Amino acid sequence: MCLCLIHASLQVLAVEMNWLEDFLTLAVTRNFSRAATLRNVTQPAFSRRIRNLEYWVGATLIDRSLFPVGLTPAGESFQRTAQDALSVLRVGRDEALGFVPKIEEVVSISASHTLAVSFFVDWHEQLQNRLGNLKARIVPDHVAGCVDALISGNCDLMLAYNSPLLPTLTDIVRYPSIVLGSERLVPVSAVDDAGRALYSLDSDTPQPYLCYSSDSYLGRLTALIIGRQNLAARLNFRYECSMSDVLKRGALAGSGIAWVPERAVRDELAAGRLVIISDDSHTAPLDICLFRHAEHDQRVAERIWQACLTAEDETLEPDQPPAGGVPEKG
Repeated sequence: MCLCLIHASLQVLAVEMNWLEDFLTLAVTRNFSRAATLRNVTQPAFSRRIRNLEYWVGATLIDRSLFPVGLTPAGESFQRTAQDALSVLRVGRDEALGFVPKIEEVVSISASHTLAVSFFVDWHEQLQNRLGNLKARIVPDHVAGCVDALISGNCDLMLAYNSPLLPTLTDIVRYPSIVLGSERLVPVSAVDDAGRALYSLDSDTPQPYLCYSSDSYLGRLTALIIGRQNLAARLNFRYECSMSDVLKRGALAGSGIAWVPERAVRDELAAGRLVIISDDSHTAPLDICLFRHAEHDQRVAERIWQACLTAEDETLEPDQPPAGGVPEKG
């Protein structure tokens, strides 16, 4: 193929990378609604993009007569092509921009914003103590963006929350996971001068509420808690943000109640600046999980994975007592 055709082909792929990522997400979830949610678009828009990709390929890729939907033979064949194309484009882009010194020396880890702030640094130090120097690129994003990066091959590993109330990828064999630690999503409030909570979930007066965006993972998990406990009438919306750190700061300022991962506010809880304002009925369990693509075997990522699997006498979770082995899911 001449250079001009190669260049043109790369341009087309670069422009339509979203279509390829849409297709790979749908190939994994086999559900248009769930895939659209993960891709942060409406279902009609997502369906149009899949149709556009099929027009571009010139073949039907999705068998819509099945439930859940499946891949046609052409779709099965194109799946590997899409994965390889995205991987080559992203690696080539990063190398051209000087982001990757040597592809085998740096592990790329996508992580939810909260875990990037509250978990990654200590966890990385623990890993270095076990394995020696580890070069890592941490890419914070919302959970849907992290899932996209893992599915498309734009990262080697993913750190994300998973709850039995709202599974992420733990039900998909292609993306095995290891539980690195556990915590809770808890409602917190600032305190008055006497150390009492400013706000209560038992109040007859609607309380100010700082919430996540509705399409975020923690937002959907918080909505499940609120629905389960019939709390909607007791909460008065103030503002929303997809980042726990912003909601934590709002809670500290006395702006309202916020549900946040307990690890993200452990210092504030210990200092008495925030208090948990409920029993376990208003909380949700959260596992901190490390995910990978079962078919990818980047060398450094494999070392990290095996270290987590074989941690029998000590946990890699920071600031926690030894917990025996680390179970694998998926």
